[in-house]
Amino acid sequence: MSFIENVLARPSYGWKNSEGLFVKPTSRQLFAEFFRRINIIDSRKNWLPFFSWFSVLCIAPFFFIFIFMQVQDFNAWYLLVAFVYGMIFMGTHGTIWYHRYGTHQAYRFSSKGWRFLTANLVIKLVSEEIYIVSHHVHHSLSDQPGDPYNADGGFLYCFLADVNHQPIAKNLSREDYKKAAAMLSHTGVKANSYEGYLKWGSIAHPLNTILGTLANWAFWIIVFYAIGGLYLTAAILAGAFVWGIGVRTFNYEGHAKGEIKHVAGFDFNSKDKSINQWWPGIVAGEWHNNHHLYPASARSGFLRGQIDLAWYYIRALKFIGGVSACRDSKKQFMEIYRKPYLEELKRIRNLEKQAPAGSR
Repeated sequence: MSFIENVLARPSYGWKNSEGLFVKPTSRQLFAEFFRRINIIDSRKNWLPFFSWFSVLCIAPFFFIFIFMQVQDFNAWYLLVAFVYGMIFMGTHGTIWYHRYGTHQAYRFSSKGWRFLTANLVIKLVSEEIYIVSHHVHHSLSDQPGDPYNADGGFLYCFLADVNHQPIAKNLSREDYKKAAAMLSHTGVKANSYEGYLKWGSIAHPLNTILGTLANWAFWIIVFYAIGGLYLTAAILAGAFVWGIGVRTFNYEGHAKGEIKHVAGFDFNSKDKSINQWWPGIVAGEWHNNHHLYPASARSGFLRGQIDLAWYYIRALKFIGGVSACRDSKKQFMEIYRKPYLEELKRIRNLEKQAPAGSR
């Protein structure tokens, strides 16, 4: 197998059968794999997928505190804060940091300081390693066997993917491990030695990851509490919790639940099942079909009305010097896809107008 097919840990039910066709596991198989892979008692190499869910569950109490406080003393402003922080701040940050920079390096920071600031703009709930390595595989094998969140596998296949399909393999060769670690080198994640990888089963060391996450949480919780006390803190962390759960459903929806649902004139990439959706596009700049068409572009909102908050942040940083360079594929998109589509549409309409009334 190629490196990209080998870099992720193969699930017990496999990626494909002997004929090379995608294997769709049962719900029972998916849950069995999930609980096996978060079992840190069985193996310390399961620490990262365990930590992936443990981080989200740690802020779950704030969600219930916020619900209780809303029931006792309803406040529409705090509800709005929870919504904006979870849907827009967390969502847009995911696009800015993990997606466009972490995976595709669509832009470059002018200094490590700007990189650190961007990485920690919001409460941290996602590991760079879990997201970035697997996302490279997703783009190489989109909607094919081996795609870690293949929508053909169903909702649970995508929802549990960060544990079942996204962690790196535990038996990589020294050369392949070096390639995998290189995928994170630009993010500031300090990679284990090959011997450390064999011990922990990950690129990142657990101590560095846990301490970095705790420092991020401590800073933001202190800031939130200082600004608005427990109610504001609970509202913001409740929004983050909803995002932390909801983001695991995105690829299932973003690839049309495994169906072909491209809309002519709106979705121009037909090589996979990715679609543009208004909601994730507006709140997070995630115009998914556009992104699959130009994955290395720092902008994916190409058409009129396609708001791209992630792009606005990147452009703002470039304006003030925080970003030294970025790629924008809008011009190519308009020339190669949008313009020919409009010309063809115009040609068809002219032919319809010229056709005799009885033949229409």
